Amino acid sequence: MGKNEPALAIHPPVQPAACYHCGESCQEEHHRHDDHDFCCEGCKTVYDLLKENDLCQYYRLGDSQGNSPSDDFYQGKFDHLNLDDVRSKLLEFTDGKQARVNWLVPKMHCSSCIWLLEQLHRLHPAVGSSVVNFPEKTVRITFHPDRIKLSELAELMSRIGYEPYISLNDVEGKQVNKWNRTRLYKMGIAGFTFGNIMMLSLPEYFDLGQSQEDQQLRWLFTGLNVALSLPVIFYSASEFFVSAWKALRGRYLNIDAPIALALLSVFLTSLYQVFSQTGPGYFDSLAGAVFFMLLGRYFQDKTYAGIAFDRDYKSYFPIAVAVMKEGVETRLPVNDLRPGDHILIRNRELIPADATLLSPIALIDYSFVSGEADAVERRKGDVLYAGGRQCGPAVEMEVVRRVSQSYLTQLWNNDAFTHQKEDQNTTLASRINRYFSSVVLVLAAVTFLVWAYMGSWETAFNASTTLLLVACPCALLLSTTFTNGNLLSLFGKHGFYIKNAFAIERLSKIDTVVFDKTGTMTLSNEAEVQFIGSTLSTDEKLIIKTLAGQSSHSLSRLIVKSLAESSTSRKAFTQFEEQEGAGLRAVWGRQVVRMGSKAWVMEGGAVPVEELEPGTRNPRVYVAFNGESRGYFDVKPRYRPGLTDSVKTLQKEGFGTYLLSGDQPTDQVFLGSVFGTADQLLFQRKPEQKLAFVDDLQQKHKTVLMVGDGLNDAGALQQSDVGLAVSDDINTFSPACDAILQGEKLPLLPNYIRLAQAGQRIIKSSFALSLLYNLVGISFAITGQLSPVVAAILMPISSISIVLFTTLTTNQAAKKWMH
Repeated sequence: MGKNEPALAIHPPVQPAACYHCGESCQEEHHRHDDHDFCCEGCKTVYDLLKENDLCQYYRLGDSQGNSPSDDFYQGKFDHLNLDDVRSKLLEFTDGKQARVNWLVPKMHCSSCIWLLEQLHRLHPAVGSSVVNFPEKTVRITFHPDRIKLSELAELMSRIGYEPYISLNDVEGKQVNKWNRTRLYKMGIAGFTFGNIMMLSLPEYFDLGQSQEDQQLRWLFTGLNVALSLPVIFYSASEFFVSAWKALRGRYLNIDAPIALALLSVFLTSLYQVFSQTGPGYFDSLAGAVFFMLLGRYFQDKTYAGIAFDRDYKSYFPIAVAVMKEGVETRLPVNDLRPGDHILIRNRELIPADATLLSPIALIDYSFVSGEADAVERRKGDVLYAGGRQCGPAVEMEVVRRVSQSYLTQLWNNDAFTHQKEDQNTTLASRINRYFSSVVLVLAAVTFLVWAYMGSWETAFNASTTLLLVACPCALLLSTTFTNGNLLSLFGKHGFYIKNAFAIERLSKIDTVVFDKTGTMTLSNEAEVQFIGSTLSTDEKLIIKTLAGQSSHSLSRLIVKSLAESSTSRKAFTQFEEQEGAGLRAVWGRQVVRMGSKAWVMEGGAVPVEELEPGTRNPRVYVAFNGESRGYFDVKPRYRPGLTDSVKTLQKEGFGTYLLSGDQPTDQVFLGSVFGTADQLLFQRKPEQKLAFVDDLQQKHKTVLMVGDGLNDAGALQQSDVGLAVSDDINTFSPACDAILQGEKLPLLPNYIRLAQAGQRIIKSSFALSLLYNLVGISFAITGQLSPVVAAILMPISSISIVLFTTLTTNQAAKKWMH
């Protein structure tokens, strides 16, 4: 080329446009649509679908990178989901009007995915709601099966790039182990590079080799160190940077922000030293820091997972079910139910497993599952789903599916029953995230500026980066997590099954305890029962026993037990009614039968027979046939052994105690000696009055523990700060409670409260320990006496020390109080 010839213009290669929906480059295909670039027809279709439903704000979310529809999707791919045998195995619940399915969505990867999947109701009006469980990569969808088929729902999700993963294991009810090995891969790569970088850095450690040939080898080893550090910073440490970046996009700082800044500082400073030939860099410190931090988080996760946070229903529900074998009723734990077992579900009892109705008709209340308060009528042969309550006479069912290992747990943890008891914004983690990281960043900046002002740039770098690494609030966060986690496990071992860690904290703060009487303070299956009045005929005893057998109330069960010599009939009642806190009414042939309180029997027109004993010492269940009183069952209950001493102990420790009963005013002399003044004994309270009483106590700034049996106390249990349901051998579980207690363990109630209080003291002590660690580590880091590798090693050591401290102290507290 001559010197007067014009130089050729060199144009950089044109970069392909990024897809507006998924963010991938438009290399193979490029569609320009609505002033946006799309990499394929699928992404353009998803965009049109979102725009049509006014959901384009999805693209304004901080980390939105959508999924393009799968290439192997085709029309009719999910038609097999409409087959009855397949659909019945996939559905968690259906009452004909609503249905619920829980699907695995492997492509879910960020908060934008969560947002979009929870907007399915805006994409199709037949979708009622969709709730994402991000750690499990699942979405639980409630929909109207008469307006959208299951296959159409799967196609809708596929069209927006989130095709559900449905395998033969799902249809057969098998669980697939979806253990994520990504962290192990990252940890392995970081450990491999850490060891090799240290080996290649030996000449630097000992200042070996000053000849020309040695210098060439030294630069070769340095270049290899740079190459080895790349997968560490871009792959192994990616979770720290991704977490910090998402937090910054959301305009807040999390605990990974200082760590990410420290790693980035070490990496960039090392590159500067290498390319400016002023030093070998700190690649060994970088790889070591990432390796030890990942190692610490791995063991933290393993320990966290092992503290029984993911307990199954067998740990939560000490309940049994009435099983019919050759006409004889026996009790069987729910976890022992098998397909083909015949179970008997009485009025207001919960259906524990999916079953086929064998009785002619049933009324099922699915409000715990669907939120619909109206009972649904079901006929013989219909499938009844777990979670419903029978409303009416006892019905017989045949189990078709074993009790789901997580379904009852999910029902118990339903947000509908928490009624804002927990405020996530006030948790320790959120407060630490809000302030701690900001303080650490400011302190690191000040440290760097002070040392730089003094002219010691290397010390300024070391001091600021090690401070960022060592001043991690992980130990602070672990204090609460592991203390409450271990307490949950210890409570469960001693018959006290508590819902979550928030309930433990509230239990430690209670100052008032309200007891239900029948079935709570009294034994459910033991009493002296005597009928006083006109002699009952054999047929009348049969009717009374059969009618009482329809109810799950403890007095009804005691009457059935007292009539053991009488037979029962399979004849169905008509116009069955059970009014909580009042009694039973039904039509048997041409006879109208009433059982219950005196007021309930009188409401039917009957005048009770003259009482043979003055006063009302024992609970009484009156009986009337066609408006004619026949007498009453005098029930002398047995109180739980040791419960009187427990109430006295609570009172001595300053707790307010009340008796709140729906029954007649009975045993007032005895109960008065236990609870004290008459103001603490409240009888004949309907369920809504119980709730109002608890609310009134709370208005007086009392923190209330409500102890009931879950039958007539659901409202009060839900309203209280902590609702405790006492369970013996009956299926009366109520999702409204915060904890379930085995009946024979109720006298230990003061000890449970003491253990919860001890847990709060342990948390505060572990806070002090972790703060002391941070202060010592920061003091060494500020003076420049700590290297990044040592700081990274100290992080998991501090976490492990907190885990050991909280585990040992909570176990010791349990030995002290649960002896």
